[in-house]
Amino acid sequence: MDDIDVILQDKRLRLLQQPLSPIFTASTGALLLGVYRLWTVFALPGFRKVPVNLKVPFLPSGKTQTQNVMKLLRGRRGCLVDLGSGDGRLVFAASHVGLRCTGYEINFILTTSAQVRAWWRGVPPSSASFVSRDFWKTDLSDYNNVTAFLAPGVMDVLGEKLLKELPDEARVIACRFPFPDWPCSASEGQGLDQVWAYDMGAVRGCLLRTPMPLPKAETQC
Repeated sequence: MDDIDVILQDKRLRLLQQPLSPIFTASTGALLLGVYRLWTVFALPGFRKVPVNLKVPFLPSGKTQTQNVMKLLRGRRGCLVDLGSGDGRLVFAASHVGLRCTGYEINFILTTSAQVRAWWRGVPPSSASFVSRDFWKTDLSDYNNVTAFLAPGVMDVLGEKLLKELPDEARVIACRFPFPDWPCSASEGQGLDQVWAYDMGAVRGCLLRTPMPLPKAETQC
């Protein structure tokens, strides 16, 4: 009689040698096609309009991250802009506490979805509006609150834009990815849900006090 280990090994070998079921192959192909179609619907339309170095895929904020952002917006008034607003969840949360919010999202499908949700919830455009426009080409000087959940590779470029356009009393909140060289005024959360608040007056003051590095030829003593 064969040993039990030999029997089991023989069964495993037979399973590996069996061809894949046509149903399994078709199901896997359908799943991959569905993922690709979702990508083309929710991410690709916006990607076509933005330079390669500024492209950021759609990644929605989680509930905990949204709550952390609202903590850093506590007591704030005026107008808020959400850069890359996606499905609008941050805009809805901020408008609920009295901020006049605008979400910029280049993917018209996500913008339309957010607009429909606002209409369905009875949120007036004066409280929450969504614009299918490239915020990189928009002057943001009218906003004193900014939220951004983008990508590490664009934070330096975004920082330069905000320094040029925002007033000193503005507060910028970065989700998950902080500004590399900006002094943080406050922070909430940990890991993937961490967010940072930056007050523009303090940022400008710190950057002005920071000496610029000299060219390499002049640093040698």
